[in-house]
Amino acid sequence: MPLVHIHMRAGKSEAYKQAIFDSLYQALHQTYTVPEDDEFMTLTEHEQASFRYSRRYLGVTRSDDLVLVQITVSNTRRLEQKKALFSRATELLGQSPGLRPEDVFINLVEVGKENWSMGMGVATYV
Repeated sequence: MPLVHIHMRAGKSEAYKQAIFDSLYQALHQTYTVPEDDEFMTLTEHEQASFRYSRRYLGVTRSDDLVLVQITVSNTRRLEQKKALFSRATELLGQSPGLRPEDVFINLVEVGKENWSMGMGVATYV
């Protein structure tokens, strides 16, 4: 049950944004065994004045196409799965919508399974 938050500069087309959703879901499905229909994602667009980032931090040259992706997941995945997610998501985002690898920034936030309620006021996984 990942919860995905995407932040990017404003101005891209609807198709571009949908391609980001699709590529991220596909990467999660393939590397984290996320079930079919388990898609909970938001995308927030920011004007230039409210989207600040380092263009060269750690030797990575970023552009205004930078996409910040924060994924909240249960703390049940191995390091190999995390690496596979980063790699596959970057590869798929490169294919569609055409993001450069330098412009894909992913952060995982891991939480205990007891921290999820998918609705109805119930702690879903406990």
